Amino acid sequence: MWTRHHKNRKLGRFVLPAVTVAFVSYFGYHCVHGEYGLEAAKKFDALRIVRNDELAALVKKRKRLETAVKMLSDGSLDKDMVDEKARFQLNMSRPDEIVIFNR
Repeated sequence: MWTRHHKNRKLGRFVLPAVTVAFVSYFGYHCVHGEYGLEAAKKFDALRIVRNDELAALVKKRKRLETAVKMLSDGSLDKDMVDEKARFQLNMSRPDEIVIFNR
């Protein structure tokens, strides 16, 4: 009968904990520094704040433009608005006028 005798090696009992530490370290690193980790979440939040500010500015601009279009629509034509737009587009004014464009 053949039997094998193995020595009790001290190195053998560190293999599984070493693999476990390597596994946890790899995923732990990527949880913090990965593409969707904690550092990326901070960058996404900063970008979200900037984009919300841009959105608020664009919404404000759109409301201003909608008001201007409403004043120029057929139902409620504002003669002062038409005069202002015509003078701006044609770049004309009377000699006794002072023109200030604030756009």
